[in-house]
Amino acid sequence: MNARPSLSQALALASTLAILTATGCHKNTAAPPAAIPPAPAPAAAPTAAITADPLAVDLGQSVVLNWRTQNATVVTIDGIGEVPANGTQTVAPSSSTNFHLTAKGDGGSTEANVRVTVRVPVAPTPPPAETDMTSEQLFKQNVKDAFFDFDSYELRPDAVAATSGAATFLIAHPTLKIVIGGYADERGSAEYNLALGENRANAARTALVNAGVPANRLRVISFGKEKQFCTESNEECWQQNRRAQFSIDR
Repeated sequence: MNARPSLSQALALASTLAILTATGCHKNTAAPPAAIPPAPAPAAAPTAAITADPLAVDLGQSVVLNWRTQNATVVTIDGIGEVPANGTQTVAPSSSTNFHLTAKGDGGSTEANVRVTVRVPVAPTPPPAETDMTSEQLFKQNVKDAFFDFDSYELRPDAVAATSGAATFLIAHPTLKIVIGGYADERGSAEYNLALGENRANAARTALVNAGVPANRLRVISFGKEKQFCTESNEECWQQNRRAQFSIDR
């Protein structure tokens, strides 16, 4: 005997089907999640090298810089500026210089250096200028007085040597002018010794002129027995007063 569902049972079944349809009770058809792509490889770090040929030059000479980089987008050299990634350049530094290269890229930055030594000639130090004191000292060191025998104005061998040495110095110092003072010892009259002193000064002057010293650089004056170098009355003292004395004419 076939049992037929009652009206209430049919309504309940229809309600259940409606609920299932509304709640999506169906087969899962969603697409699988997309695969995560692999991380990109890190950019390579730049490399750089720089050389100079030659490494040392004299002032005014040139040097060839040569540099090579890799993985660099910007390359600079201090004192030159931005340069190609690889290249050469001729430079003439005026002093010793450290050429500093910087290479930058996506992978970072790096540096390279090369030092060029410039040999700068050292100017010779000029000799110190001759001051009045130095000239005076040099003069006294090289120019000696000429001494004479009693009552004579003839140059003795030692006086000849003295005037010869004085002439050599004066020729080497052409701007110097001198005064030749003639002296005598205390014996005899003032007038006689004044003339004797003049003769002694002129004898020395003639020797200098004969040795090549221009006459216009020489002035003669006689002091006779005035301005004695020594005041004692003995031969040793008198000998000091019998002289032709050379002094710088200022």
